[in-house]
Amino acid sequence: MPFSAALVLGGANIVGGMMAGDSARSAANTSAQAQLESARIAAEAAKFRPVGITTRYGSSNFQTDAQGNLIGAGYEVSPELKAYQDQLQTLTAQQLQQGLGAPQQYAPLTGAAGGLFSLGQQYLAQSPEQAAQQYMEQQQNLLAPSRERQYAQLQNQLFQTGRGGLSVGATGARPSGAQGLGASNPELEAYYNALAQQDAALAAQATQAGQQQTAFGAGLFGTGANLLGSYQQGQVGALSPFQTSLGLGGTIEQMGQSPLQISAELAGRTANAGANVGQSLLRGGLSAAQTAQAGNAYNPLANVLQGIGTNPNIANYLNSMPQRNSFGNVVYNPASMSPNTQYGYGVGSLLSGTSGIGD
Repeated sequence: MPFSAALVLGGANIVGGMMAGDSARSAANTSAQAQLESARIAAEAAKFRPVGITTRYGSSNFQTDAQGNLIGAGYEVSPELKAYQDQLQTLTAQQLQQGLGAPQQYAPLTGAAGGLFSLGQQYLAQSPEQAAQQYMEQQQNLLAPSRERQYAQLQNQLFQTGRGGLSVGATGARPSGAQGLGASNPELEAYYNALAQQDAALAAQATQAGQQQTAFGAGLFGTGANLLGSYQQGQVGALSPFQTSLGLGGTIEQMGQSPLQISAELAGRTANAGANVGQSLLRGGLSAAQTAQAGNAYNPLANVLQGIGTNPNIANYLNSMPQRNSFGNVVYNPASMSPNTQYGYGVGSLLSGTSGIGD
């Protein structure tokens, strides 16, 4: 079989490429493992590591798994605070029941407020003028019987003295300023002037009474509203002791939580510091892995084989080497080959052996 330089060089190039690929793949795997290890170290440095704290008011506690990961956290209040909580819990339950019973206790206020609203509507149903007229009529009705008795007594007195039909000249203005009436005897004149003055005073009082009635009706609405406000305030006030006790219980709970809060703050600061360290470790590890990858990927033998397979000078030299036939005789072209190759030694012999390449 004839010697083929292209086959030899192609094989060298393929073998060199495979060796280079294996080296690159091995270097990439090594770099990946180094990067993963750097990331693991960085994550470990940044891990949240709480520290248990104990104060006068309580203590914090944490639970971790086998890998050190936080899986639980809690706190316990001190025995003294726990006793306070138990006492407040009993008192709070009692105060809550008292507060819940407040609506029933203050229910009469709502009924009273409704009655005041209805009464106020009745007072405000009349205008001040209508109320004044009603007042005037009521007062005159009250005075009517006494006026009738006075008039009858006066008539009887005049009849007994024989002056029942006596009439004198018209009277003028009275000293009090009131206008006098028509001609009459002195007794009747005085009687009717007294009635007129009384009616004038009643009229003034009636106007004032009408205004007072309107104001009184409006005041009933205000009083009813105040009763409703008292109803609401009463319920809120009834729950005030419960709220106070409940707030005290919450304050005690916060005091017991303080160790857990302190632990969390310390762990957070530690985690931040660890994260900074971890970032430095990660960047250094990645740089080292990339640097090592380039060195590990280098394969001298693969480079030599690939260089041989792609070197045109070696290809030309192999093509000029003598070839042997099946009987071992050298077949060469004297015009294209060196005389030394006629005897089967040189580079060709070193590569193919003394027996030649091929059959």
